[in-house]
Amino acid sequence: MGVAFLFPGQGSQVPGMLHALPDHPVIERTLDEVSESLEQNVLRLDSAAALQSTVSAQLALLASEVAVARALIADGVGPEAVAGMSVGAFSAAIVAGVLNLADGVRLVKQRAEMMVELYPRGYGLAAIVGLKEEQVSILVQEAHSMQTPVYVANINAPRQIVIAGSNDGMNKVLEGARKRGALKAVRLDVSEPSHCPLLEPVADALKKRLQEMHLNQPKMIYMSNVTGRALRSAAAISEDFASNIAHGVRWYDATTVLEELSFRLFLEMPPGHVLSHLAGEAFPDVETVAVGEVLLSDAVRLGTSELRPKSGQF
Repeated sequence: MGVAFLFPGQGSQVPGMLHALPDHPVIERTLDEVSESLEQNVLRLDSAAALQSTVSAQLALLASEVAVARALIADGVGPEAVAGMSVGAFSAAIVAGVLNLADGVRLVKQRAEMMVELYPRGYGLAAIVGLKEEQVSILVQEAHSMQTPVYVANINAPRQIVIAGSNDGMNKVLEGARKRGALKAVRLDVSEPSHCPLLEPVADALKKRLQEMHLNQPKMIYMSNVTGRALRSAAAISEDFASNIAHGVRWYDATTVLEELSFRLFLEMPPGHVLSHLAGEAFPDVETVAVGEVLLSDAVRLGTSELRPKSGQF
């Protein structure tokens, strides 16, 4: 039973998320490392007020996800694959051993700051449930213009699609989706148009920054955001986590590949639960667990219930 770790993206953050993490020496050390890299206490980033900031939210997610993943690995749960949604891809790259934590913190901070600077208002994300990708793509094509840019962003499930772009463009698509029978067509609480060409400058800046950083070959499979395929080289992985902000995320494809590769246990790092829920609905033969909703010891027991090769330690 292969184990895959899932790392959620922005939108999964909740107030107090870092203070609610399990009492574990590895978690404590990881939070200290993040604080040192930030030159401020990371525990100040998880208040309700702080999480209104895209920068704080993304950094808090990185800290939470890497800390718990490291604790699981230290306790014997060796993942053979990682998959991260959006900013969660940086956590995945760190856990796969490609990127060190300090560099990951710097990249995520730069990414979030640039997102906010480029589009401080008038843009964001919206979700459509009940229509297929092809149907949503047609609505997007009809609504898109230079004045009202809008794009297909994330394919979370066959009938759960996220769009990104201007408020006016998204409103046109959402109105069309409702007329065509969508079960849900709503704005998301994200104020930047993630995963579309509008954020190409962010991707370009991250790629340039990565040229100054040392990357290692991965210790496990990394699932691509952009293509939904398994990646096994540092060059391919760095291209993926740097550029995903300007491309749609093929999340359903990525988890489908994991299932086809015989992974049968998906552990979603806290504070997320949506990714494990999506996988549970899509793949009946896969056991899915949101680690933040169970005791850490229970997640460890589940992850070590069968003998399997362990990935390298940090």
